[in-house]
Amino acid sequence: MTIRHLHLVSDATGETLQVLAKAAIVQFDDIDVVEWEWPLVRRPDQLKNVVEGITAQPGLVLCTFVDNALRDGLEMACRELVVPCLSIMDPILAAMATHFDAEVRAQPGRQHAMDAEYFGRIEAMGFCLAHDDGQLLSELKQADLVLVGVSRTSKTPTCMYLANRGLKAANVPFVPDLPVPSELTELSGPLIIGLTTGADRLIHIRRNRLLVLKQDAETAYVDEESVKDELASARRLFERHGWPVIDVTRRSIEETSAAILHLYHNRLKEVV
Repeated sequence: MTIRHLHLVSDATGETLQVLAKAAIVQFDDIDVVEWEWPLVRRPDQLKNVVEGITAQPGLVLCTFVDNALRDGLEMACRELVVPCLSIMDPILAAMATHFDAEVRAQPGRQHAMDAEYFGRIEAMGFCLAHDDGQLLSELKQADLVLVGVSRTSKTPTCMYLANRGLKAANVPFVPDLPVPSELTELSGPLIIGLTTGADRLIHIRRNRLLVLKQDAETAYVDEESVKDELASARRLFERHGWPVIDVTRRSIEETSAAILHLYHNRLKEVV
């Protein structure tokens, strides 16, 4: 397998570069990419350390500098090292500046400013943790949305992802042979979404979970017929209450969250 080095240089946290790099790297086969992350580079001495690192492990350089002097310094160093350097924000900012007829305010890390949106995300995170797995059912009416599903349908990580987008997300497990909480079935206001998955995938995930916990792997929790009945019962609950359903079988957390956000925003439009 071919090994390639990729340097991600940013004057902020570097999250933008990480996401873009990950999305691009998966499009290539038989290449092992070694990523070198250089966040919060805002001074010449920090840039010097970056250049030394690139010199030691030459490879493609991606950067998100808004400071012209730092960007020019990095590009000049890369030319001397004969390695490509791409400032990925430049074409986007240039297009926006032209379209908006406005000047770019070169301030690193502005997207992470501690504004009302930031504190809203923190509050949503706290709400998510406090209302995980059916906790504090009496407070469900305070949620923006509630996820319902059988065990191991990624309810918790999906809620965490949504909380990071500023939504107060709670989740309630569907447990066979136990009554569904009235706080859920009588809930009005928050959007309630059912999560389901394929039986084979669910059994596989649950077996792995039991192995990690060193528990008996031969229980109704992983029995094929029992799991199928459990999923069918959950589906009937969703249909009975008219809750939209998302199948997470072949979806990542990000893809499931995108589908949930689509439903949520469509509902907001209907309310307006």
